[in-house]
Amino acid sequence: MTTIDLRSDTVTMPTPAMRDAMFAAEVGDDVFGEDPTVNRLQEFAANYFGKEAALFCSSGTQTNQIAINVHVKPGGEVICHEDAHIYKYEGGGIAKNSGASVRLLRGNRGRITASEVAQWIMPDDVHFPVTQLVSLEDTANRGGGAVYDFEEIKRIKQLCEQHQLPLHLDGARLFNALAVNGVDPKTYAAQFDSISICLSKGLGAPVGSLLLGTNAFIHHARRVRKAMGGGMRQAGFLAAAGLYALENNVQRLSIDHDHAKQLETALNACSWVDHCLGVETNIVVIVLKNADQRDAYIQRLAEKGIKTVAFGPGMIRMVTHLGIDQAAIDYVKQTVHELV
Repeated sequence: MTTIDLRSDTVTMPTPAMRDAMFAAEVGDDVFGEDPTVNRLQEFAANYFGKEAALFCSSGTQTNQIAINVHVKPGGEVICHEDAHIYKYEGGGIAKNSGASVRLLRGNRGRITASEVAQWIMPDDVHFPVTQLVSLEDTANRGGGAVYDFEEIKRIKQLCEQHQLPLHLDGARLFNALAVNGVDPKTYAAQFDSISICLSKGLGAPVGSLLLGTNAFIHHARRVRKAMGGGMRQAGFLAAAGLYALENNVQRLSIDHDHAKQLETALNACSWVDHCLGVETNIVVIVLKNADQRDAYIQRLAEKGIKTVAFGPGMIRMVTHLGIDQAAIDYVKQTVHELV
């Protein structure tokens, strides 16, 4: 039986062409700044988004945590959504690495608004932590791949400027968001002081994320990366995969979005499904009619060769990616209809 892995878009494997690019990569010592492929990747990404510089890191958690550490001093506070990846899935890194607290906002499907942020920017009072950073996540993983309204991002940016606060983006799936909103990457990126983008999700690279910002910001970030043990030597073999992904795998993300919409339609017609969160990108969140049957349905799907993952009480997540073709989607659609 062929396994169809819908647990995450992190399970993608390098294509033969990507492997060839990795094998042929010219490398050097990146800690000395001498790996030409890493340097090309960083320059490509910075130019793509209109930023001064970029830094190649091992993971999105690392790029996010480095950014927070640069922006925030111990005792400060980070404003983010209550389900933000930087808070929920990064091992308590905000407290552990930067000695900062968090102000968690309820928001909507992983997104927050300028009016919500404005309510929680702390006044200058010794009883309160000092608000030092606002962080957004686009697309919002826990929101089922929801995409921010770009006009709302601009309002949040304006608010941050008024209060002299930096604005960070956890853009793990930013390219999915851009495929939907149609905003020019440079115009979008101009709203943020720092951006983390992941290469090992929908873009299909095996390892790596990039942190973008000003020259001064990235100079500081490089020092933090070293202190966190993130200095890699001949990292060009990994950077080559990321460079290939940026040059070849961005445009095809709309295919994943179409596949996810097909699954949403099929699942909403199933007797065991209450509804799916509205699909905007490549994440499908299934809300079950019988919440206590979540693990049973995950097991039944697994027995049919379909891997999924629990996503909270009574919810199952499916994520489409470049390893899933139309034949696989057709099989999943047929299988979910057969479940009762």
